[in-house]
Amino acid sequence: MASPHAQLMKVTRRVIERSKPTRESYLARIEAAQGRFPARGALSCANLAHGFAGMEGNDKFEIKALRAPNIGIVSAYNEMLSAHAPYRDYPELIKQAARENGGVAQFAGGVPAMCDGVTQGNAGMELSLFSREVIAMSTAVALTHNMFDAALCLGICDKIVPGLMIGALQFGHLPTIFVPAGPMTSGLSNDEKAKIRQLYATGQVGRDALLESEAAAYHGHGTCTFYGTANSNQMLMEVMGMHLPGSAFIHPHTPLRDELTAAAARRVLDLTVERGQYTPIGHVIDEKAIVNGIVALLATGGSTNHTLHLVAIARAAGIVIDWNDFDELSQAVPLLAKVYPNGKADVNHFHAAGGIAFLVRNLLEGGLLHEDVKTVAGEGLAHYTQEPKLIDGKLTWVPGVVESQDTAVLRGIQQPFQPDGGLRLMQGKLGRGVIKISAVAAQHRVVKAPAIVFDSQEAVQEAFDRGELKRDFVAVVRFQGARANGMPELHRLTPLLGVLQDQGFHVALVTDGRMSGASGKVPAVIHVSPEALLQGPLGKVRDGDMIVIDAEAGVLDVEVDDAEWATRSVAAPRHQAENEVGFGRELFGVFRAAAAPAELGASVFGPLVGETTTGEGSGEQAGAAASRAHHELHKQGA
Repeated sequence: MASPHAQLMKVTRRVIERSKPTRESYLARIEAAQGRFPARGALSCANLAHGFAGMEGNDKFEIKALRAPNIGIVSAYNEMLSAHAPYRDYPELIKQAARENGGVAQFAGGVPAMCDGVTQGNAGMELSLFSREVIAMSTAVALTHNMFDAALCLGICDKIVPGLMIGALQFGHLPTIFVPAGPMTSGLSNDEKAKIRQLYATGQVGRDALLESEAAAYHGHGTCTFYGTANSNQMLMEVMGMHLPGSAFIHPHTPLRDELTAAAARRVLDLTVERGQYTPIGHVIDEKAIVNGIVALLATGGSTNHTLHLVAIARAAGIVIDWNDFDELSQAVPLLAKVYPNGKADVNHFHAAGGIAFLVRNLLEGGLLHEDVKTVAGEGLAHYTQEPKLIDGKLTWVPGVVESQDTAVLRGIQQPFQPDGGLRLMQGKLGRGVIKISAVAAQHRVVKAPAIVFDSQEAVQEAFDRGELKRDFVAVVRFQGARANGMPELHRLTPLLGVLQDQGFHVALVTDGRMSGASGKVPAVIHVSPEALLQGPLGKVRDGDMIVIDAEAGVLDVEVDDAEWATRSVAAPRHQAENEVGFGRELFGVFRAAAAPAELGASVFGPLVGETTTGEGSGEQAGAAASRAHHELHKQGA
């Protein structure tokens, strides 16, 4: 194992120093909670009686007797998400495994789980990002009964894992393990699916062919097999020490999957105070674990959504990171995986090639991960160079492969696909944003073209249908930030822009919204901050302005004279009223009004304990002031 890389240490030291007051405050709360809230023992007899009234048999007796440690199960099960449908049977598996290890388990609560695959391009997508906050609060509601010595969180997909993490970290004194369900088996290739989508966008195939293609790709239980946000979540939970080693990408409804679920229940009991291996989630998720997560995201070309979610998760543990940290690590971390949309393979191919065990081994050998961390498997990240096997019916961990089984999908540290990570910080006159270039061909990473300004993705579709976009241009899609409309993913733009790029036009996207974790071959500068609704500079762009995007150099600029630019007003949103009503939007108005800038995670939960704030006003004024102060700090080199 190599000595830690200089860039890894530089960023880690900066994160530790930056986070010192907020992290100390968080750890003090964990210590106070563990001393103040011994599970169930702090409850009155009436409280406790309510807590076990719904139980049956010996489990009820054990909880009443305050004898056995109790696991709280928090689940995102529903039938609509293919990834979460397998969770239906997990509670009974967990309860039985808990009994085998001298404990009990209760289903503490469910959390909502919406599917971005269903809501993409529809009004419901405007609730998607804030569902993360609802999930976090629902997790807190489930765990707040103080009946539990430990927790198991059952969740996989986009906002669900971040929400569960944010909620669970508020109970940082509880040992917690995340329990995955695995990916679906491979169906229609992601590459072929993308081709059919582009053919449909140009009218060359009908809806019937498109539906057959999508059904062949998304065909059963498990996560979607491309490397989007859901599978990025699973990789992160493993590398950050929250899964049992090697459990992320084992298929649902297999003997190994069931054994891993049972093992998670047995293991979390061993991590409780009573068993002498006390390992609460608030100690697992520290500054080094967060940096490890960023590194693994970069090394695999993972979802851009985690430039929001990892920031929000870190802040829930009192840790402050920003896009400079991502960018500087990206300069040192090589790209070791090519999984769709960054390649043709899916996550099943990635797993078969060596998977996370191979990835962790190689990043450790390159000095690019912190090995000296706490994990739910024990001290040290080396646990995650192992993979689980069923040998003679017994769950056993064995060393992962030393050589990649498919170098078109996964490579070692000495032969990376490219020498740096797949993410860039973009900044200039238009603000700060991010771009994932691991899927963008080198010849498309620099675009200089006139702007065409849109206030919605529907307007882009309409212009495409009218044949107005057959030229070089940069689509500036504004008023898509968290304050404006909940920051939906603009997934439907990918096939449209992909068609135009394939026709030889120089095209790109600049937006204060999000793209899917499956954003691919078209250069897309996203999460541009401050957002247009908070007087961000995207609101100053006019049709025909020359936009300069240089993803290699990190440049996001507009060629407008400085004097003219300074005097330009920010346009008013044309669709704001539509974004506030219908499909439940009314219920989320308080979230839109409170959302922080994208680089602060677009979270609604406010400043950390111990964090200084601007103290200016409230509502949109406070958000704008915070955003301006944040970007001014970066301009000054803070």
